[in-house]
Formats: sequence, structure tokens, C-alpha cells
Amino acid sequence: MTVLSKESGETYRKENYSHRMNKTGRPVSPHVTIYQFPIAALTSITIRVTGCALTFGAAGVGLVEILAGNGAALGMMQEIAGTGYPVVTSLAKFSVSFPCVYHYLGGVRHLMWDNFPDMLTNVDVTKASYALVGSSMVVSIAFVFV
Repeated sequence: MTVLSKESGETYRKENYSHRMNKTGRPVSPHVTIYQFPIAALTSITIRVTGCALTFGAAGVGLVEILAGNGAALGMMQEIAGTGYPVVTSLAKFSVSFPCVYHYLGGVRHLMWDNFPDMLTNVDVTKASYALVGSSMVVSIAFVFV
């Protein structure tokens, strides 16, 4: 946009974006609301989310240990495991194992891509993304039974 005068620039800044677009007669792009993320983008986002979850989980365990001391974090985990409710125990184990496994396997996937850039085709990246999700689920569910 070219601003021809100081007054027109001030008027432009006062108008809201949607109002300016309505005056042009063009629709506002819905961008993210209609865009379907590819599986590679979703798995990449999930790797970052699991990394944050692992960081906050480790910080939480450390904070419990600092505040309570003498193995309080371990005692809390043993209480959860010994509740007698297998659903609670299974969910607790899965909620710890999935971020660990997924983040680790995602790192292995990126290490493979760094060392073998020929694997970075659209088809191979999609296959690797589905393999990452599937293998992470299988291994995490296996850890629930350990």
C-alpha cells in the first residue's frame, strides 16, 4: 500500500483489517481454518510438544524432590502404581512412556535425515511420519504392560 499523505496514513491505521478488506470487496482468507496440515508437519509439532512435556515433567519431579526431599517423587510414583486401579496405572505409564518414546524416535528420524538426505522425498517423509506415530504407539503400549 502506498500512503500519499499523512492524513490518509492515519485513517488507514485507525481502520481494522476486516473493515478495509470489506471495502475492497475481497473475502478475508480463512488460511488455517481450511488448511489441512500434512502428517510431517503434525509429527514435527508433536515432537516439540513432547519435548516441552518432558521438560515440564522433569522439572515437576525435581521440584517435588527439592520441596519434599527423601524420595518423595519416587514415593508418589509408587503410590500411583499401587492404587489398585489398573486404568489409572495404565494411563500414568502411557502418559510417561509416550512422550519419551515419541521424542526419542523423532530424534532418530531426524538423525537419519541428517545423515541420509536422499530420504527427504515427499513420499519417504510421509512414510517415516506414519512409521513414527505407529511405532511410538506400539512401544508405548508395550511399556504399559511392563
